[in-house]
Amino acid sequence: MTAEVSVYPRTDPTEAVLAVVHQRIGTQKFNAWFKNGTCISVEKNDLKVGAANPFIAGWIESHFTDDLAAAGREVTGRRKRVTISVDPTLSGRLRKRQLDLQANLVDRGTAGTARRQQPTASRLRYKLEDFVTGSSNKLAYSAARAVAESSKAPFNPLFIHGTCGVGKTHLLQGICNASAKNHNNGKKLAWKYLTAERFTNDFVQSIRHKRVETFRRAYRRLDLLVIDDVHFLAAKKATQEEFLHTFNTIHDADKQIVMASDAHPRLLGRLTEQLVSRFLSGMVVRIDSPDRDTRIRILQRLAARLKLAAPQDVLDYIALHIHGSVRELEGTLVKLTAMAKLLGEPVTLDLARDALADHLVRTDSAITLGGIETVVSAFFGITPADIHSSRRTHTVSLARAIAMFLTRRHTRMSFPEIGQSMGKNHSSVVLAVQRVEKMLAEDHHCCRWMTPAGPKTLPAKELLKTMTEQLP
Repeated sequence: MTAEVSVYPRTDPTEAVLAVVHQRIGTQKFNAWFKNGTCISVEKNDLKVGAANPFIAGWIESHFTDDLAAAGREVTGRRKRVTISVDPTLSGRLRKRQLDLQANLVDRGTAGTARRQQPTASRLRYKLEDFVTGSSNKLAYSAARAVAESSKAPFNPLFIHGTCGVGKTHLLQGICNASAKNHNNGKKLAWKYLTAERFTNDFVQSIRHKRVETFRRAYRRLDLLVIDDVHFLAAKKATQEEFLHTFNTIHDADKQIVMASDAHPRLLGRLTEQLVSRFLSGMVVRIDSPDRDTRIRILQRLAARLKLAAPQDVLDYIALHIHGSVRELEGTLVKLTAMAKLLGEPVTLDLARDALADHLVRTDSAITLGGIETVVSAFFGITPADIHSSRRTHTVSLARAIAMFLTRRHTRMSFPEIGQSMGKNHSSVVLAVQRVEKMLAEDHHCCRWMTPAGPKTLPAKELLKTMTEQLP
């Protein structure tokens, strides 16, 4: 076994890792995402990051995992596995200015995208054959397989939607890997997999550097365009227009388009009707959170990958308590593995209960809150960062109040817990819930908010019913 030799032998490894991350990403991003709302611990094989809420955890995972891994290796001289989980107790450390900075960075789409490169087929992580199917995702998987295995799928575009962590990215990357492998007509498949955020930044850079035609040639001549997180296009009028032309060009050439988002196209706020119409012209399929049987099979596969000898009763126990994302299932197994190694004990049901009791309670509530924020923000065309910020525009205030109301109704979180998780005080949550309850009590009350096409109005009861149906 290779000995671990720290590059910073006289420095606390956690402080050293934070210092390296700070140097790599800059002061603005470090202060926004790491300064108060995270807790990092450096262990034998892992670099563990706790985040104040699901939104911050997801953003760090998407944008800074490589920086954290590089920092861990630089500090310890050894490769560390980066694991990110939610710790709501950190919420109290967040400051309003920090929450507003997060919202601004998300709006500008600058957090980490400049360093991300377009992945090639060999670099994409996920494969279709590794996807665990069940009643919640079987239709989406079948559609993905049909696209990957046919030179001309029976539907175009394919639009997959569902809350965070249920397998959308897995299917999109799996389509790319399988399509490139199955494409054997003598011509190399021209494809791109990227997020809508990356598309936006590429487009902005092409305008800034007067390379719009180069940008268009790179995208409009593709055989397969796969776009993740389409909801990021919300409220970006110029980018939506460019994407519409890109979509039309590829579609008219009888080439394939695949997209994924947190919500159904009709529920994506602040998208043009033209784009929504195009998205609905193919097949729209939803992925729900995995049912218990699927969770058990996912855990079995994860345990095999982690080389963890976990008895079936332990996997059954975890599957019973973790109802959220695949990432949470994996995080739970990673923690259990670490505890068993530290204590020098086999993995048993008693160990799982003792080691994971607090984690399971926090995860269940936090993930439900995260799912609610995802649905609400996608519907109104804002981001979870806006909900956490101090912004008070009518649209953001309405979205925030509805998120608080749904969290109170569909979780066991108290008013103070909701406020802590959202960076607000107890009284703000009480008033928000009362506001929504008053709207629902008035038979003809209509909610009004802004979209790029102007104000939109919907009866309060219909609005709440629509978003409740989208909850994971």
